[in-house]
Amino acid sequence: MRIGLVGTGRIGIAHAAAVAARPEVDELVVADLDPARAGEAARRTGARAADRIEDLVEPGAVDALVVTAATDAHPGLILAGVAAGTPVFCEKPVAPTVAETLRVRDEVERSGVPVHIGFMRRFDTGYQRAHQALRDGELGELHRVHATTCDMAPPPARYVPGSGGLFRDCHVHDFDILRWVTGREVEEVFAYGANRGAAYFAEAGDVDTSAAVLRLDDGTLATLQGSRYNGGGYDVRMELAGSRATLAVGLDERVPLRSAEPGTSFPPGSPWEEFWSRFTPAYEAEISAFISMVRDGSPSPCTVADALEAVLVAEAADLSRREHRPVRIGEVRP
Repeated sequence: MRIGLVGTGRIGIAHAAAVAARPEVDELVVADLDPARAGEAARRTGARAADRIEDLVEPGAVDALVVTAATDAHPGLILAGVAAGTPVFCEKPVAPTVAETLRVRDEVERSGVPVHIGFMRRFDTGYQRAHQALRDGELGELHRVHATTCDMAPPPARYVPGSGGLFRDCHVHDFDILRWVTGREVEEVFAYGANRGAAYFAEAGDVDTSAAVLRLDDGTLATLQGSRYNGGGYDVRMELAGSRATLAVGLDERVPLRSAEPGTSFPPGSPWEEFWSRFTPAYEAEISAFISMVRDGSPSPCTVADALEAVLVAEAADLSRREHRPVRIGEVRP
């Protein structure tokens, strides 16, 4: 199997290494707007660097395409791939706006070419365990959900203006995994935001701290908290409380929590510091799933339509935050 990869920044190199490690892959070809960066990525991963990005989106050029370029390039690269009949894996988000995401969804569905969007938490063993526990009845009737996503340190100032904001950039992962684990849709959200750190978040119209209440379509309530400043470490968790049991995702030996109770030493490990180390197995598993999809002709494990639903919740949350009111998802659905 011959795989092309476009975008050789930090996450692109990590994905390239995961692709190159798969036994099904005979050749990996990488490309970037910066040829020197593509050459360095090729050297580090044992790939070959293409002269131009366009060389990877021609019909028959590769068997599958991995897109890890900047967000504004995602729609064009996805559509170029499917126009060539090439299955595509693309890091989230599909596009910078809802309108562009809709356009990509419609084109992809018309083409019939499979596209896998990279929401890696679906491939984390803890979230998969929670997903199955609900379906097996282990938790009983689900009563409430709580999700947390907190970065140990904030992104650089230059990143924030084009990020889409905390709810679209960061919490979109929470919205996707909430849908996937529970099997329910979000109907309404009431979100708050605050700025407790550097001024550049507020200057960009963004927030660095968040809290939200989400109502699912069966009446279940979910709560969400987030921060760009969690000095204790990188903290991503989900708690699901049911009529029979409560299950926690992310409660491992490196969770960045400390107990105030005397004689309690859990957790014993050093806290997670950033997303890649915390989710490395999940990133590798999603690439494996994509390659299996291409090889076996199986359905996409996370479609553009799935990604759209998570983005709509993020849009509603950000609108709620700005207008200080509950927002139904129907208000932001085109």
